[in-house]
Amino acid sequence: MFGDLMGKLQEAQSKMQDVKNSLSGIQVQGEAGNGAVKVTATAGKQIQHIEIADALLSPENKQELEDLLITALNRAIDKAETVAENEMKNAAGGMLGGLGLGL
Repeated sequence: MFGDLMGKLQEAQSKMQDVKNSLSGIQVQGEAGNGAVKVTATAGKQIQHIEIADALLSPENKQELEDLLITALNRAIDKAETVAENEMKNAAGGMLGGLGLGL
């Protein structure tokens, strides 16, 4: 009984690691300023690309650009966290049923 449970736990750990690894292939985007700043990140929270509208690339727009970058980055990270949580829940849901724990 315990050997079977340990095997299932190891399988679950392996599957969770696979899900973590797959997060680097899922992209999310955060925007600010009606799309003037766009940040693309992976669900593993790695920033991949930043796009800035030309109108923001002037010295007088420096503070606005900085604020929009922070907003867009935070939105991308929030989306990445949501996607990662959902992927982990989906993977865990399928595994917990197979453990026979009656959760």
